[in-house]
Amino acid sequence: MHNLLFFKATLLFYFLGTALFLLNLWDNRSERGSGEKVSWPQRFAIFATIAGFVSHTIALGIRLREDAYVPLANLQEAVSFFSWAMVAAFFWVEIRYHLYILGSFILPLAFLSLISVSALPNEVTELNSTLINAWFGIHTILSVLGIVAFTIAFVAGIIYLIQDRFLKSKQLNTLYSRLPSLDMLDQWNKQAILFGFPLLTLGIISGALWSQYTQGTLWGQNDSKQALSLGIWFFYLLVLHGRINVGWRAKKAARLAIIGFVGVIFIFVTLA
Repeated sequence: MHNLLFFKATLLFYFLGTALFLLNLWDNRSERGSGEKVSWPQRFAIFATIAGFVSHTIALGIRLREDAYVPLANLQEAVSFFSWAMVAAFFWVEIRYHLYILGSFILPLAFLSLISVSALPNEVTELNSTLINAWFGIHTILSVLGIVAFTIAFVAGIIYLIQDRFLKSKQLNTLYSRLPSLDMLDQWNKQAILFGFPLLTLGIISGALWSQYTQGTLWGQNDSKQALSLGIWFFYLLVLHGRINVGWRAKKAARLAIIGFVGVIFIFVTLA
């Protein structure tokens, strides 16, 4: 009951934050950069997001206490944790770069992810031992954090293409002035993939170990998901190789980050 109450409060605060962040996109009282003036939609959006994040954290904590294991035993719980981790990543970027505008892209994704939780089946995976429980938790946490990093790369890629289009068409409007520079977006894209790729690698390895303990083989019964996960791993390996060794341009990297994110979400949602 308490968990459901905090979950509903989280949805309410994230909805308010999303609406205010989107309103802030067309607020012409701010300038780009770390020294931007904070308008009232920004202030209330941040307050609503903080309140939602605290409520979400409490809800996850209650679930952890009630079930006595990391609350990631099914797709519903994994998506909820994904939403929570995305908001946490936004706060980290906000503290470091002071760019409120990122919330206009991150929080709607977090809110929509959390909304989808209510439509997902609440099926619990049976965990029969502490060791198996630990490997399952490690695998899921690493995998979800990797997806969060790829989400940041995806958002950076989307904003990069929007900003690039504004520059080429010379539409230097209010939205253009609010968005980060192309160089900064390119750095976010690259750093996010550099951060997410090792997490994806460790997630695949820990998933194989979990399969070994549960099924006696490193290649489990859900071979389609494992095969596609390896395909995504090779895709991001190729992206990193192209960026570091070949010198692929930022625009191409932005498009590849979007393509990779679509593949990751497809595996995460449809083959869990």
